[in-house]
Amino acid sequence: NNTSVGAADSGKIVSLNAAGKIDPSLLTDQDVSNIEAFENLAAGDYVNLFLDASVIKARLADNSNDRPAHGYIDDTVAAASNVNVFFEGSNTNLSGLTVGARQFLGTIGQTIETALDPTNAANDGDLHQLLGVAISATEINTDIQDCILL
Repeated sequence: NNTSVGAADSGKIVSLNAAGKIDPSLLTDQDVSNIEAFENLAAGDYVNLFLDASVIKARLADNSNDRPAHGYIDDTVAAASNVNVFFEGSNTNLSGLTVGARQFLGTIGQTIETALDPTNAANDGDLHQLLGVAISATEINTDIQDCILL
């Protein structure tokens, strides 16, 4: 078994995942949960968690449609597949970041470097949410903050 969904996997033998590593869902000190993807998701996406028919699922976080980010993912998955959602740590599946720049929630699971201007009427109803700081061109040290509805 190379992933864990919790108690249902009790007593199973651990195996390495496709990357040749122990999956983070098997490590208790990781802030991660294995959750079903509601839609197709790509590695590095920030995701919003919600209930769909009483089942928690992950979908793309989006500042324009009231979907705050709760975590990010490291793998690309198809809808209805399970994926590890990380709630903090290093999101290393990105590109084009400015080192030291604060990263805010954008649309369709992506980030933006410029905070939304609350005085701009075009941002009315959008979410302002700090996700973390870029520590390289490809990595954000994720520390998701509460969002503010503009």
